[in-house]
Order: sequence, then C-alpha cells, then structure tokens
Amino acid sequence: MNRKDIGLAILVVAIWGFNFVVIKVGLKELPPILLCALRFFLAAFPVVFFIKRPAVPFRSVMAFGLVMFASQFALLFSGMYAGTTAGMASLVLQVHVFFTVALAVVFLAEQPSVWQIIGALTAFSGIGLVAAHTGGEISALGLILIVAAAASWGIGNLIAKKLGKVDMLALVVWGSLVAWPPLLLLSYLLEQDSWSLEGMAYLSWPTIGAVGYITYLSTLLGFAVWSWLLSHYPAATVAPFTLLVPVFGFTSSALALGEPLYPWKLAAAILIIAGLCINLAGARIAMRLRPA
Repeated sequence: MNRKDIGLAILVVAIWGFNFVVIKVGLKELPPILLCALRFFLAAFPVVFFIKRPAVPFRSVMAFGLVMFASQFALLFSGMYAGTTAGMASLVLQVHVFFTVALAVVFLAEQPSVWQIIGALTAFSGIGLVAAHTGGEISALGLILIVAAAASWGIGNLIAKKLGKVDMLALVVWGSLVAWPPLLLLSYLLEQDSWSLEGMAYLSWPTIGAVGYITYLSTLLGFAVWSWLLSHYPAATVAPFTLLVPVFGFTSSALALGEPLYPWKLAAAILIIAGLCINLAGARIAMRLRPA
C-alpha cells in the first residue's frame, strides 16, 4: 500500500474507533434501538434512490441487513446503554472474528488452524478477565449483549462471504433500507416510554451531531472507503488495520469521556488484540521463523 492509502485505512479505523464515544453521546437523549433505527433510515435515504441494488437475490440483502445491521447494532447499542463504557465496547466487539471462524467450521466445513485456535483461546481469556470485573466499566448484561452483538457480526460475515464479490457500498445502503423498519417497530414496542415524535424536535445539537457522525462518517463514508481499499488490495493487507479500532476506541474514550485505564483493562486489551494478531498472522510469522 502507498502512504496515501495507508492514511485512508487509518482514517477509517479512527472513525470507527471514535464512533463508540459518539454512540455514548447519542444514547444520552435517545434510547438505543431508536438510535439504530435513525442511523439506518438516514443511511438509506435518499442514497438508495441513486445506488442500484447489489446484484444478489433480495432475500440475501434482507438477511444481511437484518443480521449484520439490525441485530448486531441493536444489541451493541443496548449493551452500551445497559452500562458499558465506550472503550470496553470497542474492545469486546472484536471477538466477532472468532465467532466468524467458529461458524465457518460448523456451517462451511472449514478447518480451523492451530493458530486460529490459539488466537481464540487468547482472546477469550481477555473476555474472561473483563467478565471478572463487571460492575463499574461494564455490567453483566452489557457484556452479554455485546458478545451477542459480536456473534451477530460473525453470522453477518458468513452471509457476506456466501454472497461473494459484491458492491459493498450498495450492500450497506440497501441493507440499511431493510434494517430500519423492524428496528423502528421494535423501538415503538419496547421503548415507547422513552421517546415521542414531539420530543424528537427538541434534540440537542450534540445528539444531532452524534446521529450524523454515526450515519454519514461511520456508516457511509467508512464502508465506502473500506470497500474501495478491499477492491484494490488483498484482504490480508487491509484487514490488519481493524486491530487499531479498539486502540482508537480506548484512547478516544479516555480523552473525550475521561474513562480510566485500569491495569486490568490494559491486560484484557493486550490479550484480545494479541489473540486477533495470532489469528490473523500467526501462521505467516511461524513460516518466516522456521529454519530454511
């Protein structure tokens, strides 16, 4: 990758890392499922009128939108609303990688490598460390919901994998179109005491800015640039940059929200990121270290 494209990759993961701080801002005035519904409504309209539907069956677009977007982010936002700091949410969500590997073994008959198993055990030991410290930085319910969100992301990855090569920006826009109606209905059923149409007219500027950031920077710009990078470089070159998401999440939450960096949090972060690194590059590193 040239320096400009490396800069683009870092910009995207920085946007995604800081997104967890922005979500916390949005959740101060909006209930979590409604915030999700607004995100995907605005991501779909009016862009959907200018982008052709991806060249896959519509039922596949529906499956992607409902699992990858509606389910994952409703669980993530609810987990953060239930008492999880932005930094911890950005970290725990990364275990979606290992759910993807496990689901591929079960449903696609893929064989996990020794390094993937070691990486998974390392990362989930970090999740165990997080679970041992529920209470202040993350509630038990918050941890369960965010791990469930990671599982939804893993299922969504399998759906995307079965779609093959597809216009990712089109898939994001049309998946958003599918995601927002059930989210709005679910919010009406579960959160009707927390919002009203009249109250929406009096949202503060920070909340409006948070919705705009989540929609246009994190969703549309982030996925557009990421899909462009994946179309120009091998996935093995681009994917490692996602390891920086929890780094930016931890740093930005500490700076913007004053979240403390306790030693156990740093230890959990090291274990989870180390597990991701082992999963991603363990085999290649072992090959290089092997005597000729």
